[in-house]
Amino acid sequence: METTLSKPTLFSVKTKPYFQQDNFTLYLGDALNILNQIPSDSVDMVFADPPYNLSNGGFTVHAGRMVSVNKGDWDKSKGFEDDYDFHYRWLEACKRVLKPNGTLWVSGTYHSIYQCGHALQALGYHILNDISWFKPNASPNLSCRFFTASHETLIWARKDKKGKHTFNYEAMKDGQWPEDKIKKPGLQMRSVWSIGTPKPEEKKYGKHPTQKPLDLLRRVILASTNKGDLILDPFTGSSTTGIAAITQGRKFIGIDLEQSYLELSKKRFNNIKK
Repeated sequence: METTLSKPTLFSVKTKPYFQQDNFTLYLGDALNILNQIPSDSVDMVFADPPYNLSNGGFTVHAGRMVSVNKGDWDKSKGFEDDYDFHYRWLEACKRVLKPNGTLWVSGTYHSIYQCGHALQALGYHILNDISWFKPNASPNLSCRFFTASHETLIWARKDKKGKHTFNYEAMKDGQWPEDKIKKPGLQMRSVWSIGTPKPEEKKYGKHPTQKPLDLLRRVILASTNKGDLILDPFTGSSTTGIAAITQGRKFIGIDLEQSYLELSKKRFNNIKK
């Protein structure tokens, strides 16, 4: 299968790709195992949406119905120390594969994002921004005992404090962002982004329980990478990161433990290639 990805990045990976076409490559397996096979200093940007560890038997509201918050064994907490060690190890592996000027984005709720933030600092990353992704259509709080959770936090960090990261300032300031009612035309983009949850057409082949909207990933990719850059997602799920990367002229590597989600990723990729 023809690919324009550089040989050192893919051909040194012993694990056979689960799927590979053009600049879109998927691996089935443990993120740390695959990351350890990828050469150092070879990836331009990492976007990671790691397990939030909130599958605890509780309930939430989705589409007006009460549903379980349980997403699978991969999302169950193993206790504070083990959860933190997991985040530290995958962030350490990502730092090794990032290029000297590369950056990493990590998304999460309060269940995971503070552990990730601590691990980033412990590993010597340089935090550039924390973004508040406001969800104007967030589900209501079922218990009425807390504020309604209507945002997630994204941390954007550079591999090396002395590096020179990519930031496409003009594209963010002057671009068209009709989905975001907060962004003012012609003014600097701020760190609060108003973007709805995934649209129905983004789930027509099936859905991932923590699927991110394409509008969110397009913005992340357009802000912090250039055409031809290589983007990696170690917890790719249904590969919203990959779909956004390919449609914006970037290259993509995605990793996931669940075969069913990689099958969903393939369907989404094949749809945009029609």
